[in-house]
Amino acid sequence: MLTAEDLIAFEAHVADAFNAGMIRAPIHLSGGNEEHLISYFEENYRPGDWICSYWRSHYHCLLAGVSPTLLTAKILDGRSITLTFPERRIVTSAIVGGIIPIALGIALSIKRRGGEENVHCFVGDMTARPGAFYEAVSYAHGHDLPIHFVVEDNGKSVMTDTADIWGWQTWLHSEMFEDYVTQYYYILPWPHAGAGKRVEF
Repeated sequence: MLTAEDLIAFEAHVADAFNAGMIRAPIHLSGGNEEHLISYFEENYRPGDWICSYWRSHYHCLLAGVSPTLLTAKILDGRSITLTFPERRIVTSAIVGGIIPIALGIALSIKRRGGEENVHCFVGDMTARPGAFYEAVSYAHGHDLPIHFVVEDNGKSVMTDTADIWGWQTWLHSEMFEDYVTQYYYILPWPHAGAGKRVEF
């Protein structure tokens, strides 16, 4: 398993490449949540499971076994926000909420064919507020699907405070959410997008 220092160093390398103009596409860097994710993967992820993520997925890919060399090549090629590694069962979507129905469909397929793998669906806190997220959790709960949603809450929707938009911060407690949703809070040390310098694509 990679360490927090390994993950931080990887993103710093990507940031340097972006700021040097080597990446001619958007990037969304992770940071501040290394220990949360390492703990989640150690306790819940098994080889063969599915990882369904969004545009901030570098850490998820690394912790699911994608080699840093391969991941770096994909990022340098401009695919940071749409990373897909079929051999590792990793899919992402750059559309807000776009990964939710994909993850749910994979979980339903696993259930119907009697598979043993699980789906780990990562979303941001803003994505977890609209109805699509609640409908997906409700459907997963109602059909006992092998999926778990991880809400990575940095308190921001782009550059706006999520709690200010919706008027609340903590989750409504219910058995459904306790069984199917993990939420953790962290402070992102990077800008929402990019790495500190404006780069012309």
